[in-house]
Amino acid sequence: MKIAAIEAVPYAIPYTKPLRFASGEVHTAEHVLVRVHTDEGLTGVADAPPRPFTYGETQASVTGVIERIFAPQLTGMDVLARERIHARLHRTVGNPAAKAAIDMALWDIAGQSLGLPVSRLLGGWSDSMRVAHMLGFDTPERMAAEAERMRDTYGITTFKVKVGQRPVRLDIEVCRALRDALGGEAELYVDGNRGWTASESAAALRELDAIGITLAEELCPADDVLGRRWLVRNCPVPFVADESATTPAEVTRSLLDGAATAISIKTARTGFTHSQRVLFQCEGMGAEVVMGNQIDGQLGTVCTAVFGAAHASSARRPGELSNFLDMSDDLLTEPLAITDGVLAVPDLPGLGVAIDPEKLHRYRQDH
Repeated sequence: MKIAAIEAVPYAIPYTKPLRFASGEVHTAEHVLVRVHTDEGLTGVADAPPRPFTYGETQASVTGVIERIFAPQLTGMDVLARERIHARLHRTVGNPAAKAAIDMALWDIAGQSLGLPVSRLLGGWSDSMRVAHMLGFDTPERMAAEAERMRDTYGITTFKVKVGQRPVRLDIEVCRALRDALGGEAELYVDGNRGWTASESAAALRELDAIGITLAEELCPADDVLGRRWLVRNCPVPFVADESATTPAEVTRSLLDGAATAISIKTARTGFTHSQRVLFQCEGMGAEVVMGNQIDGQLGTVCTAVFGAAHASSARRPGELSNFLDMSDDLLTEPLAITDGVLAVPDLPGLGVAIDPEKLHRYRQDH
């Protein structure tokens, strides 16, 4: 079975409220739907969410690199020749979201052709994942109210709290308000998006440790080499590398250099193939993993859940799977449902999802 064509469709769906964090904010999901068509009539789908403030990609760059470089290079290749396909993708530096979407769409085709869910092809550990919800910058009262709503409506009891504001006490007050509102049973962990210095991070951690956080992610830049190493060495909880460890090589350097003790895996930037390599590296080195969120819509969320549920170590912690709830609409024909804090993986061939053509027509940007 050969790749017949690769399609990149830019679309935009507004969020009901913006997500704000230390390195930027997002008001609209300006994503790219990637569809890989085969000569046997199968089509695989995946979502590419550009994040210019983190990886430098934009909606225009994703569509451009797929249409002008990747599609011509890959058309005619065997769908299952994954290593040769990635060798061609690797000729072009950067562009992680574009490459990841092509990879996941090819896995979708493989599952469809075999009549099996991708989660089973990847590992088949579980058919669901527990859910963590990500809270962006707002007042302590509003963030606590959002967390309570997520708990009461969807059964979610794990929350990733965006921090990195100045002065540091702003985020300390938020975390205290969350602990007071949710009680001791809720799990809280923090993500600074590189917003603080090492010394600010250390001061915050002294307060946050008393609140009972379980993880600290990217509190200061990894490029602050000595400060970051000192901070991680003294951190009372696992320190997660996210945007500073986006490839298998960066993961290795980060762990061996003492810049992190845990890793965030995002299928939106490493697809399924390279996410597996990152996961197995972490298992071999004894580092915990978190299934992260690229502020995904429902299609991206399905991909994260499919991968996370497929492996024991990635299913151990709740995955960041709920931010699609803040979107005003979506492209899938069957919406996802979070029940009792759990998201089920579709039990259908491939990724098990379908795109609503009317919604795609409504939101696409290339008319």
